[in-house]
Amino acid sequence: MGAIEMSEGVNHRRRRFLGGAAMTIAAAGLGIIGSASAQSRLPAIKPGANTSFGPLKQIDAGVLNVGYAEAGPANGPVVLLLHGWPYDIHSFVDVVPALTSAGYRVIVPYLRGYGTTRFLSSDTVRNGQQSALAVDAIALMDALRIERATIGAFDWGARTANIMAALWPGRCKGMVSVSGYLIGNQQAGRMPLPPKAELEWWYQYYFATERGRAGYDKYRREFSKLIWQLASPKWDFDDATFNRSAAAFDNPDHVSIVIHNYRWRLGLAEGEPKFDELEKRLAEGPVITVPTITLEGDANGAPHPDPTSYARKFSGKYSHRLITGGIGHNLPQEAPQAFAEAIVEVDGY
Repeated sequence: MGAIEMSEGVNHRRRRFLGGAAMTIAAAGLGIIGSASAQSRLPAIKPGANTSFGPLKQIDAGVLNVGYAEAGPANGPVVLLLHGWPYDIHSFVDVVPALTSAGYRVIVPYLRGYGTTRFLSSDTVRNGQQSALAVDAIALMDALRIERATIGAFDWGARTANIMAALWPGRCKGMVSVSGYLIGNQQAGRMPLPPKAELEWWYQYYFATERGRAGYDKYRREFSKLIWQLASPKWDFDDATFNRSAAAFDNPDHVSIVIHNYRWRLGLAEGEPKFDELEKRLAEGPVITVPTITLEGDANGAPHPDPTSYARKFSGKYSHRLITGGIGHNLPQEAPQAFAEAIVEVDGY
């Protein structure tokens, strides 16, 4: 596994000259990327070497009681890692030990609707809209008395990280975002795509139906395993690896959150009025000023934007890396070395 890097910075004239196509080799072999200092601070990571985080913690934060893993020194610089769907905190199970060995305090929460995270009230709307998840993450930082953190994320988590960096840049020291800039809005979600692109979102349209909701509820493990296989076609994960994550989907609110998330994107479900102002700001496609490294796997089978389409969305120090070697959508778990080194590097920007 190797990595190809394209540095963006803020030199837009040079970017136009390159057209987003010319890339320089940053590193190769074993998935090692990033600066020499990042490489020297981290041990070699063997994917799948770790299987658990030890005892999890719980804390009331906002409307949730959040379940989370925590590791590393209490006074270390904080890294917040956010998972996506249909994944869970185990996507970072090999990343965390590497970061703690470098002195980081690492927090890995279950999102609403996953694992041991629960709503504090049965009356709270089971809302999966993008801004709600970002507010959850800020509330968790507040509850843990964390002023700033480096954020690392993919899938739903990457969108959440993007929103945090866009709306609360003072809380984000740096960001590693798999698949780049993912902030969306309902108006864009209503626009039809070319047929081939629509096909990639088949599950979103399935979830738009009551049959889809019932089917996901009944077959949530089988459905999730299929998504894993389609999104990471070259990742040879075993049943034990999948089952560790799939247990998080037994959360009583899981189906409601997932279905609402995808229906909200299409404008088929309403959000909560208290998030309207945030969504209005997000609909403008805000530029992110926080130092950022974006990553993409060379075998990502899930829908994802081309890096050249979002490079201008990052106005601070920025670089993009293509992680090679058959790496799919669940990049932190498939390529933990590349992901961890990107965290260390962006923390030094």
